[in-house]
Amino acid sequence: MLKKTSSKPGQTGKSKRKDRGQRPGGPLRIMLLIHSYWPEHSPPQRRWTTLIREFRKADWDVDVVAPVAHFPHGRRSLPRSDAGAPFRGQVGPHGERIKRVPYIRHSGNFHVARLVDQVFSAAMSIPAGLMWRKADVVVVTAPSLPIMVAGYVVARLRHVPLIVEMRDAWPDLARDARLVKGSVKSVVERVVEAIQLRADLVVSVTEGFAETLRARGVKNVVTVSNGLDLDSVPIFAPPAQERETFEALYLGNHGESQRLDVVIRASALVGNSMRLHMVGHGTQRPSLMELAEELDAPVTFHESLHGQDVLNRYKAADTCIVSLRDDWKSFEATVPSKTYEVMSIGRHVTAIVRGEAARIVREADGGDVVAWKPEAVAELWRGLAADRTRLQAGTSGRDWVRENANYPSLALKYMDTIGALVRSKSAV
Repeated sequence: MLKKTSSKPGQTGKSKRKDRGQRPGGPLRIMLLIHSYWPEHSPPQRRWTTLIREFRKADWDVDVVAPVAHFPHGRRSLPRSDAGAPFRGQVGPHGERIKRVPYIRHSGNFHVARLVDQVFSAAMSIPAGLMWRKADVVVVTAPSLPIMVAGYVVARLRHVPLIVEMRDAWPDLARDARLVKGSVKSVVERVVEAIQLRADLVVSVTEGFAETLRARGVKNVVTVSNGLDLDSVPIFAPPAQERETFEALYLGNHGESQRLDVVIRASALVGNSMRLHMVGHGTQRPSLMELAEELDAPVTFHESLHGQDVLNRYKAADTCIVSLRDDWKSFEATVPSKTYEVMSIGRHVTAIVRGEAARIVREADGGDVVAWKPEAVAELWRGLAADRTRLQAGTSGRDWVRENANYPSLALKYMDTIGALVRSKSAV
């Protein structure tokens, strides 16, 4: 439901703070171009809804350009009052103003259809961004990659600074995923790198990818990691010391990046002394269900969960899985956002990751980092089931998140960075 505010949805007229973007050091107005936003449940939505809440507390204006809500199934499933209507205004949960753009209905499981949808919505975001009131800065969060182009065009035509936020290691990830092939750089790689080089600021969510960007010649790069609002996340007591069935939980995207066949094969090796719960959606989910049936694996698949249902599932788990395939080099500089959530609630992490993500789990003493092999994962789970004291994660993971990935602190860093950029550009 929408929160009541003194502003009307879609209002684009005069504001009592209309001139504040002209005051150096004062509250600013940002325009965010994003491919998935509230009331959807998605990684960019979780990040930016929380960041915008903190921006609004500091009296910043935020204008969001986003498609009519249709994630993850490729079609609108919410009432129009919540999902929004094309080129109509809407007030978000924290008083931000949202301008919705149209989308192309599709099945959420097909890459090409999703890409066509994203290209279309990104193209529609350009007139939406140009017809709206002028902001002090344009922020575009990627992927999706088409929205990067839209953000670049809007920022340049409005003559305001552009901030490109890279939530994944693109274009490196495109080559790892074989979306581009050969030794010659593809059009996708060239476009992404060109925008990164021309942006006034690039924001990375990991320090590893920030270093990659600097080595590539991108001069103005900062790291504002993913995280969570720690005060809104409970911490659970350790799992029971006596339990007949070992409970493992995976909650998140079922896609190519995760290669979740490994955990299904591991559960089949352990057998009926455990239960693996797979919660979420993604392009690989149908094939994963077929594999589980073929192996007679002890796996239960659940639809996506939200709110209290997520907390209940976490509470019932002995260990929570964080997984990224290990044969894509770009994932050395990638940290799944669920890592912070699992460490914060006091659950043991089965971390099938490498690079920066593995370093964080070890540094926080949040669980066990394990090789990307079914036999290794099965051996870990047998060991945890035999010695359940190893499941007592304690507060070390939560303490690490408080120091390094708490969104109120991250938002302050982001605002300081944006403010410094706008001041430097206005002084030229």
